[in-house]
Amino acid sequence: MNAPISEFVRAYEKNGGLRMHMPGHKGMYGALSALDITEIAGADELYADEGIISESQQNAAALFGSRLTLYSTEGSSLCIRAMVYLALLEARRRGRAPVLLAARNCHKAFLSALAHTGMDAQWLWSEKDDGIVSCSVTPGALRRALKARKTKPAGVYVTSPDYLGRLQDIAGLSRVCREADVPLLVDNAHGAYLRFLKEDLHPLSLGADLCCDSAHKTLPALTGAAYLHISKAAPEGFTQNARRAMALFASSSPSYLTLISLDECNVLLEEEFPSQLYALCTHLAALKQRLRARGYALTGAEPLKLSIHAKPYGYSGGGLHALLRARGIEAEFSDPDFLTFMPSPIQGEEALSRLEEALMSVSKAPAIDTCPPPAPRPERVLSVREALLNPAQEVSAKEALGRVFVWGHVSCPPCVPILAPGERVDEEALRCFQYYGVSHIQVL
Repeated sequence: MNAPISEFVRAYEKNGGLRMHMPGHKGMYGALSALDITEIAGADELYADEGIISESQQNAAALFGSRLTLYSTEGSSLCIRAMVYLALLEARRRGRAPVLLAARNCHKAFLSALAHTGMDAQWLWSEKDDGIVSCSVTPGALRRALKARKTKPAGVYVTSPDYLGRLQDIAGLSRVCREADVPLLVDNAHGAYLRFLKEDLHPLSLGADLCCDSAHKTLPALTGAAYLHISKAAPEGFTQNARRAMALFASSSPSYLTLISLDECNVLLEEEFPSQLYALCTHLAALKQRLRARGYALTGAEPLKLSIHAKPYGYSGGGLHALLRARGIEAEFSDPDFLTFMPSPIQGEEALSRLEEALMSVSKAPAIDTCPPPAPRPERVLSVREALLNPAQEVSAKEALGRVFVWGHVSCPPCVPILAPGERVDEEALRCFQYYGVSHIQVL
């Protein structure tokens, strides 16, 4: 498999021509800047692609088994907005309600997509106490939610995997969606690698119609590199309108450094990455067994994540993270309960050995028996769009009881809001704000 974007840009850099175009550094500001160009002649144009970008995206589509794969240099956030917009267009074409049945643990980009498009959400709640970050939706629960509606929704939207490595039953959910004739949209930002396991677990392969992957999270690509995938079984309108959907929300100045990384990633995915992935997952599975034997409580079934429920071992997630930071190890995510690591196949077995040595050096302490507050299920007062398009006032979270929530800082990770815009702040929400350290929010 070739890498046409990379080949073009590297040839342009070697040519040494006079750059009378953007960017302002003119390729003279450090080594990477020489490869940082704009959409000059021959460089093609993202979302109006007919040349090297089109060729590279076709390579990616072949690797992922999609009808169409488009690149994003603005992460999965861009792809999420495009997916919601595509679902809205298809719903209007078919005379359906502009509503998505959505698992509650959505990324904040999903909420901004609702505001941008005017699409609405009917929340799908977990049948068990999953906390804020997770929201397991069973096929049975989805079937009941679909049957309870008088009109068919625009689609179903879930996040899988989530930050704790928990996977939805995508195959089961997709069967329910097929029965109901509604599309399934999956935020697979954390699971691009799932396609390249011995057992293909990628959402497209399991029946999703639309799917976004953040290449930079689990593949060897630069930050911001992501894909929008459209299934071969998806409605034709998704393919016809995909470039329009991406261009509507995207910057007109894509990063060619990020495009190069996506382009060169195709070659790696076809060649050495799958074997490296298999080796790492094998070593990581064995490490998980040894950690459990040591007394660590693990969560999530995702093969490329290691998520520790820290309190049974006697620490908060943040406390355990601090001990590892002192040994030069930075985790992906920690909160009062959990600590998540995301190793990469390109790091090799030595990285896991270093992580294991650090974890095994931590002495087990008496378990902490406090539990996080349950995720709130508040009263909805306004739609997300109505709330976000109104002026808001910033107040102390503890003084916001009864007010209508508009926005609050949502750190990334995990980027999962406690409340959605337009919901009333209740006692459960206050407990969550306090527990997760949210001190101020914006309200109507």
